[in-house]
Amino acid sequence: MHNDMANDYKIRSRYWIEGNKGTYLGEGRVRLLLAIQEYGSISAAAKGLEISYRKAWKMVDIMNSQAKSPLVVRQIGGKSGGGTLVTPKGIEAIAAYKQLKEKCNAFVEKAFKEFEF
Repeated sequence: MHNDMANDYKIRSRYWIEGNKGTYLGEGRVRLLLAIQEYGSISAAAKGLEISYRKAWKMVDIMNSQAKSPLVVRQIGGKSGGGTLVTPKGIEAIAAYKQLKEKCNAFVEKAFKEFEF
């Protein structure tokens, strides 16, 4: 039986960068960094992503401990009482991950077209 929907197949993949202490950067960590940028705190970012504060803090700690310089820093005090900031290095990491993901997806799509399912 011939299926006209055969051309509708799509390939999906996920990428993450492993370091010596586990995952350094991946889709979830990039979403967390973006949420921290948006909300200005790990706690609010965790709530927005519907993950525990403990999990979010652990993810930040693992990223920071493996990075050459911190991706996230805490700001103490100030008129708004402080908060959390994604550093320029963190912003670079987000952009680099997105670029890498685009290149990997393009490669996977091209390779996928070589096969018939």
